[in-house]
This record gives sequence, C-alpha cells and structure tokens, in this order.
Amino acid sequence: MSMTPRSRAPSRVGTPAPGAGPSRLVLPPPLRPTHSLSNLQVYSQSGGGTPSSSSHSTSPTGVTPTAILAVSSPPAIDVEGILIPDADTEPDVEESDAVGIGRAASPAGDEASKKNLREQLRKTLNYRQSAAVDTFTPRQYFVLTDSGKPVFTSRPDDSNSQDLASAYALIQALISIFLDDNNDKLRCINAGLTRITFLLRPPLYYVCVSDWGEPESVTRNHLEYLHLQILSVVTASHLRKMFERRRNSDLGRLLGGAENILNSLLQRLEWDPALSTSSLQCLKLDTGLRARLADALVPSAKTKDVLYVILVANGQAVTLVRPKKHSIHPADLHLLINMIYAPSILKSPAAVSWLPICLPKFNSNGFVNAYVNFLVRGQGEDDSTPKKDKGTEQPEILTPKTEASEEESRSPSASATSAAGSEQPPSDKPKDRKDVDVGLICISGGPDFETVRTWCDAAIERMTSEGALDSLISAVRGGSTVYSVAELGIPGLRHFVYKSRAHVQITAPVFEDPYDVKRERQRLITLYQTLHDAIHARSGQGGNLKLQYIKTDKESVMGWITQPFELYVTLSSRLPKSAVVGAANAVARWVKKEEGRLFLTNAPVF
Repeated sequence: MSMTPRSRAPSRVGTPAPGAGPSRLVLPPPLRPTHSLSNLQVYSQSGGGTPSSSSHSTSPTGVTPTAILAVSSPPAIDVEGILIPDADTEPDVEESDAVGIGRAASPAGDEASKKNLREQLRKTLNYRQSAAVDTFTPRQYFVLTDSGKPVFTSRPDDSNSQDLASAYALIQALISIFLDDNNDKLRCINAGLTRITFLLRPPLYYVCVSDWGEPESVTRNHLEYLHLQILSVVTASHLRKMFERRRNSDLGRLLGGAENILNSLLQRLEWDPALSTSSLQCLKLDTGLRARLADALVPSAKTKDVLYVILVANGQAVTLVRPKKHSIHPADLHLLINMIYAPSILKSPAAVSWLPICLPKFNSNGFVNAYVNFLVRGQGEDDSTPKKDKGTEQPEILTPKTEASEEESRSPSASATSAAGSEQPPSDKPKDRKDVDVGLICISGGPDFETVRTWCDAAIERMTSEGALDSLISAVRGGSTVYSVAELGIPGLRHFVYKSRAHVQITAPVFEDPYDVKRERQRLITLYQTLHDAIHARSGQGGNLKLQYIKTDKESVMGWITQPFELYVTLSSRLPKSAVVGAANAVARWVKKEEGRLFLTNAPVF
C-alpha cells in the first residue's frame, strides 16, 4: 500500500484523557496527497531480523490514500479482561526460529546458479502494478511439509493434478533456495497484480496466492489462522514427534475429512472483520437478558475441570463464563466456533457431541474436551423449540488420536463439511432474520463426560425455567440481535466496524446496499484491511498512523485509532472530509451509549 509521510507538526488531537469518554475527532489542515512508492517484489527475512525490502508496498486498492493525521498510535491498554488482546507485531517464525525438523536437503546443484536465480527474482519482479480491483478471483491456499509433501489445498477436487503437483514442486524449490541463502526466509513475491505470500511454520509451509490487492499482512494472517486450525486437530507436540520419527510423514491422511473445516475457515476470513482485527463479535442483546443467561451458566464449586462455558447463537458468542483471572484468546474461540458449526455436529442426530480439540493459544501441545449441545437447530417455529436432553441418547463421542495410530486414524472432524452459517456474512435485513440456532459449549480439561453432561443439563434447565432461553430465541428470531446503519440516523453512513480495545471485541451493522452484493462486500472488506494495515504498520511501514483516509469513486473510508477504540467508517464519496469526521464522532458516541448491548462486558467468573 502507499506509504504516506508524517505530518510536519504532529498533533495530539483526538487523544483522550484518561477516564474520559469517547475521543472527539477534529479535522486538521489537509495534507497534500503523496505518490505511491514502488516496492521490491521479493520480500525476505534473514536470520530472524526485520523484513528486508527496498521500499514499501504500493496501494493495494488502486487509489492513493491520504493521511489526514499522522501521529504515533496510543499505547495498548493493559487491562485484564475476558479476551486476550493480540500484540501488534507479527513474528515471521515461531519463537524457536527453527528452520525445520529434519528439513529435506535442497536439491543438489551449482550454488552460483541458485544465487543467480535469487538475484533474477529480485530484479525481474521489481514492481507491483497498482490498479483498481474489479474482480476477485478466489484465493488459492497451499499447505505442504518441509519435505515437499502436499497437505492441503483450497483448489477444487477436480483441479488438474499435474498442475497441482507442479505448483507444490515450485513452492518447495523457491522456499529451499532462499533457505539455503544464509537461512533467508521468503515472505512474499509480487508478480503484477498477484502476490504470493509464504509463512514458514516448520515442519509445515503455508502459501497464499491472491490478486485482491490486500496488504501482505492480511494474507499472512489468513495463513496463521490456517496453521492454528490444523493445530486444533493435531497438536503441535504430535506434529513435531510425527516428523521427528519419519520426515516424510503423510499429514494429509491424518487430516482426512478436515479439509472442509479448513475451507470454511478460509471463507470466514474473507468477510469477517473479527478475524482480521484479532477480536470477537458478540451477539447484540439486552444487558439484563445476557446477565440472566450468564448467571445460569456459572459452574458450582463441585464441578471440577471446567475451563470455559460458552453460549453461542447463530455463530456469535452470547456470553462466556471463565475462571477468575483467566482470559481466553479470540483466535481459540474462532477455531472452536468454526469447528462446532460443521454440519456433522450442527446437524448430527445425536443429542450432544464430545469433541477433543486443541486450543493453540491456550495450550498448543494438548487436547481439551468440548461438550457441545445445540439446544435449537434449524429455521422457523417448528425447528426452534429447545431440545430436552433425555439422557437416553448416546452422545457422539470423538476421541483424540494416539501417537501410535495418528497416521491411520481420522481426525476428530473427519466427517465434517463446510461450517454452516460461515459461507456468507449476515447480509439479510435485521427484521427478516429467521434462522435460529443456539448452542451450549463446555470446555473441560478432564475426561469425565457424565459429570459435565449432568451439570450442563442442570444449567439448561435453569435457563429454560427462568424464561431466559425462550427470550434469547425470540430476540434472534425477531431480528433485534442485529442492526442496520439506519438505526444510528447519521446522514451518508453506509457501514462501520468499531473495535473496543479494552474488551477486544468489535461491533458492526449488517451489510446493506450496495454491500449486500458479494463483489462490493469483498471490495469494502479489502479497504478496511488496507486501513487496518496502515494504522498498525503491519507491512513494514515507517510507523503507526493515527488516522488514514481513502476515497474511491464509490465511497469514502476512514480508519481512526485512539486509546479506547479503533473505528473504520464508510460513507458516500460525495461527502466532504468534515462530514466523514463528524460521522466518525457520531458513531463513537452511539457505540458508547449502546456499549452494554453491543459488547460482552461483565461476564461472571468462577
């Protein structure tokens, strides 16, 4: 993306005083737009240092963003909460910085030839074209082992197998050539409008091919989530031991059946800003109702090994009960919700499911057990009646793999297909929303299924007898759990994403005209990602920005970060900058007023 210079006279406009309400944004004198800078096409990182490149990337959206105010961003809030905030920096490799466990030796050849190829790549792929993206070709994702064995691809099953094999061979050769050059780690290659992003997580390599024009940090974030989802099925310790024992192990067989869960995660990454911003989007709900539901889910002192209790509705968290002084990472929640919404679980005839799952941000080397009970499944009145667990049906119990049989056994999600409700964002209008599903998840560190089941049955009975569960179902069916920009009454406002930095949660209205069309929605999300990347300096920019403004032929988009929040707003392109600034202030005031309904702020602990 285009790198804009800092203003000559830095200002502290918009920085809130401690304990004050939402910051008020004041429009400073306009700065002259700057021309975009060309970037070196082959990005690499030597010896764990900072990425090396000749300059910063060009504007991915084909427009030159204008920085309204360029000031160092405020410090992160260090407050213990329900969710763990992510650090702004993104490491290129794991803390161990290992090249790989038993990495296959690079093909024998003349070292001078390899050096020549590296130099040729840097010379010939020197400029990335900057043009408006009108079509969004599906991104291609590849996962392979460090010995070159295929693990996963997002290409359709009917793809040309010969072309696929050639792609894997080329990826392996490129990575190996750069690793042989003083352990140089290849980050990305730009070829015209196409960017190829590499993520090395030995013994696995991840690659994304995209021509959407998004910043490099976006596709790297996608690859990180793909890595974490694989670890949720196969723990890091099992993965490491497998490749220590046999370098050419076939991980693809071990993940058999989990491909559709990986694909559903990639589909969510296309449109869900919660994943892009490392946060969680909770269901909009009345504060009193949320509190009643949470109180019914607090485990008793006799209930042992319970780590988290989560109530979800339509793929969003309603409330979360956790141990005292113990938070949960948003990424673990995303992985968990993505897995339980697989049709093999959501549509299972079994009353409940007992799933072994690894939460990588909690403990990447072990499994926990997830008790999953969908109280409501389906659409309409008939399918939206809370189900009573009679205790006579056998639960669907999926057991984790042992080390001896891990390559022969199927993954815990072997029969899963794509996650329901994750392929498309909630683009329907609030009052027309009829789909209802409500699920209870209990994460346990122990194997005692019956104890957890007995407690969950009692918790469901409490929610039902108090009428809280019926009220939740009515709220979801009636459409009051989503909202549109019209409710804010701000002229010209089309969409926004607001992130509470203290709560590590976002809120956003439904996508409406013109963004109810898939292509326009993809374009808007890419603009948001460009703003987020610039504000946090995720792609090697010289420093963080306080504000970033982009104007296209169709809309004006602005990103603004303060100590308590981040805000991304979209308005009509006909409005002046002063109107955009006024709308941003109005959105911040409205969210502050509705904070109790939009965010999970006071979840109980035990």
